[in-house]
Amino acid sequence: MIEHPEPADDFDDRELPLRDIVGPVFRIHFASRAAIYFGSAARNRFDAPAGELGVLYCAEDEWGAFIETFGQATGVSSVTVSSLTANPMARIALNRPLHVVDFASSGGLARVGADARLCTGDHTLSRRWSLAVWRHPAQVDGIAYGCRHDPPRVAVAVFDRAADAVAADSLGPLTSLENEELLGKILDTYGFGLIG
Repeated sequence: MIEHPEPADDFDDRELPLRDIVGPVFRIHFASRAAIYFGSAARNRFDAPAGELGVLYCAEDEWGAFIETFGQATGVSSVTVSSLTANPMARIALNRPLHVVDFASSGGLARVGADARLCTGDHTLSRRWSLAVWRHPAQVDGIAYGCRHDPPRVAVAVFDRAADAVAADSLGPLTSLENEELLGKILDTYGFGLIG
């Protein structure tokens, strides 16, 4: 199999596929951390390779936030009440549009010399691409990409240079009474069972 390419040598000279996200966006996070958390530990897909920047992961809707958080393991189709309780959801308001590279729309990946493996495959490679995007002269706020287990839904990796643009409003855990209907719809969409 042919390996996915690295960012091209002329990447900084390329015109990036861009879009603005006006929000709100949604995020599921550890209850032990604030909803606004720009991680830099090189654990997730578009983290920088050596912690050069922090990244906040969100999605354009609640479904995307759920499947990006609880759908990590392919073939697993259940979630526990304790996991949902320990990971509340937040609505992230934007006080200005986020100007992002658009890897989720038609042609976005091809225009920069990439393919869908960038958003579904090896994290080591996607981290190098993230750093290249961050360093690009366009100085974008992040990357929009298709959710791995639900590509029509869009996730957003927000770079810490946009920290002034985001503010969180807690929606509580999906197990709370006010989120009961939403949780039911999400579980039905993905065919997930609820355990315990």
